[in-house]
Amino acid sequence: MIIGALIFTCAALAAPMEQRRPPAQLPAISELPDPFVKPDGKRVRSPREWPAQRKRLLETILHYEYGPLPPKGAKVRGELLETRELADGLGTAREVRLSMGPDGSVKVRLMLAAPSGKGPYPVILDGDLGWGRLSEDFIRAVVGRGYILAAFNREEVGPDSAERKGVYEAWPDYDGGRLAAWAWGFHRTLDYLLTLPEVDGKRVAVTGHSRGGKCALLAGASDERIAVTAPNNSGCGGAGNFRFYDSKCETLEIIVKAFPYWFHERFAQFRGNVQRLPFDQHTLKACVAPRALLSTEALGDLWANPQGSQQTYEAARVVYEWLGVPGRIGISFRPGKHEHSLDDFGTLLDFCDRQFGGKDAGRGFDAPAFPDAPKVWSWAAPSR
Repeated sequence: MIIGALIFTCAALAAPMEQRRPPAQLPAISELPDPFVKPDGKRVRSPREWPAQRKRLLETILHYEYGPLPPKGAKVRGELLETRELADGLGTAREVRLSMGPDGSVKVRLMLAAPSGKGPYPVILDGDLGWGRLSEDFIRAVVGRGYILAAFNREEVGPDSAERKGVYEAWPDYDGGRLAAWAWGFHRTLDYLLTLPEVDGKRVAVTGHSRGGKCALLAGASDERIAVTAPNNSGCGGAGNFRFYDSKCETLEIIVKAFPYWFHERFAQFRGNVQRLPFDQHTLKACVAPRALLSTEALGDLWANPQGSQQTYEAARVVYEWLGVPGRIGISFRPGKHEHSLDDFGTLLDFCDRQFGGKDAGRGFDAPAFPDAPKVWSWAAPSR
């Protein structure tokens, strides 16, 4: 729906979050759907009900949009391939080959850079190793702040194409899209990291850029071991929303035509019928709550719908406020283009410092870039 064409309907607001009805039979919802509505049409009344509601919402999202995540598979094992010292005694970097999935048949490359000393250290886990984004500048920025930087190659979990390799060879009947498979890659890599004594398992953040940000958001929403979820420039299918955009943004219709294999095949049935979606991406963000969530956005990256990302942030923030943790959700905008920059990593580290240790970064994470953006929902949090 083009921004400005918003029409609310009472019937839509009362529509329950259905899980199994065909898309054509779902009610039309013109606004961002109410995340507090249960399948029976009633609303949750207490934060004590949120874990069950979060589970229902996530099941609905997986069913219609991403498809299921693969099974957990065998215990993840790591084989050390190479170790080197970082400059200036900053720490060490090592390359590891992970074996995951049934009988360890899925092989995934992992790069680990850690500060000197025993730790345990907080971790920034990135799935974008295959994109060659981890230069020495990035490593120094993260390790120099006292964090481990862990990056795996998600395209070895499942190729960024319709080719059925990786988890698709391991489980031939698996029908989840690539974003679900890549989110599983985050989870299995985390399994390995939690076996390392230098890793602080209570302070793990996941991040990724563009399509990597989309799967990082899904990974954080679907694994409660992840303390901070931080998609960057993730746009359509990530931190943006499907219902509200302008002519410069990627839409549901465009993305399922260009990258159908990112999603479950059911998702394409919402082409030209986005109002039938029983959720939007604010719902996925709400599934991270009460754990921490940060979206980093570039103002020049119009294709990724930065205004739509602000709208989903503000809608999901209602859930965080209701749960009593408004400081755990943030958004940050910078000038510039579609990239995962050192500035974005610095923003993430500042946010993690606050979440993990209460350190004051001297900045906020709630300043809107679009103060005149319309509010695209009419529901409010239940009374407490």
